[in-house]
Amino acid sequence: MLRFMTAGESHGKGLIGILEGLPAGLGVDEDFIDRELGRRQLGYGRGGRMKIERDRIEILSGVRHAETLGSPLSFLIANRDWENWTSAMGAAPIAEGADRREVTRPRPGHADLAGVLKYRRGDVRDVLERASARETAARVAGGAFARLLLDRYGIRIGSHVLAVGPERVGPEFEQLPLERILRLDPASPLRAADGEAEGRMKAAIDRARGGGDTLGGTVEVVAGGVPPGLGTHIQWDLRLDGWIAQAMLSIPSAKACEIGCGLESARTPGSGVHDAIYSGADKAFFRRTNRAGGIEGGMSNGEEIRVRVFFKPIPTLGRPLASVDIRSREASEGALERSDVCAVPAAGVVAEAMLGLVLARAFLEKFGGDAVAEIDARWAEYGRHLGSV
Repeated sequence: MLRFMTAGESHGKGLIGILEGLPAGLGVDEDFIDRELGRRQLGYGRGGRMKIERDRIEILSGVRHAETLGSPLSFLIANRDWENWTSAMGAAPIAEGADRREVTRPRPGHADLAGVLKYRRGDVRDVLERASARETAARVAGGAFARLLLDRYGIRIGSHVLAVGPERVGPEFEQLPLERILRLDPASPLRAADGEAEGRMKAAIDRARGGGDTLGGTVEVVAGGVPPGLGTHIQWDLRLDGWIAQAMLSIPSAKACEIGCGLESARTPGSGVHDAIYSGADKAFFRRTNRAGGIEGGMSNGEEIRVRVFFKPIPTLGRPLASVDIRSREASEGALERSDVCAVPAAGVVAEAMLGLVLARAFLEKFGGDAVAEIDARWAEYGRHLGSV
């Protein structure tokens, strides 16, 4: 069983990740992990925090001589803003230091009010520091380890932006093959394949920034090379699509996800939804369409896994909505915290990491062993089985 946990607050000393269940003997490329962390920090519409942090991983346990040991793997991502935070505590409020003070005005759309009520706190900062999307840096690092495992067996993952606010890519850019997604310019401000639409998206973000508002959007995450048979139909809590949905909806601001043609399948006859099965001389079974998004009956079917995730606008607004002070109960506005205007491209990187963690878990449940040599043998045997049917 692959298990992953994180700890840490947005302005604490750092973020901690613990990943248990990776086999021994897996090569660890720290440069790859750091590049993934860097990708999460990119994107048009990001806020001032990204100018401060330079996320790098420090592996604390579970790796020796660039190989996993099979024991729990732990790592640290330091928060560079920690020093700024501690030096400003107790000082007179300043523009950049205002978000370091006590907070008593919960922000609509955040965990603020529900959190202080649940944990009986008098300072919203006790909640918002952990609820912050800063935590997703640890997820990206954990997902990078998972992707090192998946890559060994030819499973690759990529994402691209389909929409920001009201602006959307053209229909011809909606169902991109994974190879084309992986070739997108990593320096692209929004990682959208449609350059014309990307320009409109940037303009929409600028308008939102000028109005003290924020924008959400849609990303598509695609995994290729996934063998048939990951997940199972046998129990409700072991279905692969259920794991994926839970993982995607755990990302901050994610409000919905669909696999394959998703919502469209609810208004289309079955003959236009399900993917016919064929057999050929060079491939035992194949499909000419992939409306199922690579999953049938709770299991991967050998086609690309295609997931779309829909993100609401970030709740921290430049012009805050109405709120109430939790101590005085007087009408007020939500607290103003440093934030992004749009983080949709970064959310796509987080979604890649979460899909990587889910697929690695499912992969290890089917092929797992204590060492990669054992997995290699089981993987080769399954390949022979697929080739013989």
